[in-house]
Amino acid sequence: MNSLKVSDYMQLRPVKLTADMPVATAVDRLLKSAHIGAPVVDDNDTLIGWISEQDCLASLLESSYYCEEVAIIDDVMRTDVLTVRAEDSIIELAQQMLSVKPKVYPVIDEHGVVVGIISRRDVLTAMDKQLQSCYQNAANI
Repeated sequence: MNSLKVSDYMQLRPVKLTADMPVATAVDRLLKSAHIGAPVVDDNDTLIGWISEQDCLASLLESSYYCEEVAIIDDVMRTDVLTVRAEDSIIELAQQMLSVKPKVYPVIDEHGVVVGIISRRDVLTAMDKQLQSCYQNAANI
């Protein structure tokens, strides 16, 4: 099972947002993609932050109260982002997910460029597929 890699289960086309984007635009993109968060990147797709639905909520509350746009992503994004690499083990990521709370991690290359994202659901899918394979192998013995 240690041979399961993040690259085998990561989502290769994540929504990517920019720091100067209005929060309302980011929310629209998150809702359309059904993602609960997205990496914030610079012009070179290098990770500079992360924004989640929860991060957007306070900003949208204020926007709806005043009926105007009040924030851009740079105002509400997190810059202390936990990341993983494509070659990382799914098992190690699952263990990490038990102790820290991000539900989605950006996958970056050695230069910090975002190459995908991986969620708890993706990790569960990988582990479930492996477990099903174990059951099938045991039944064939």
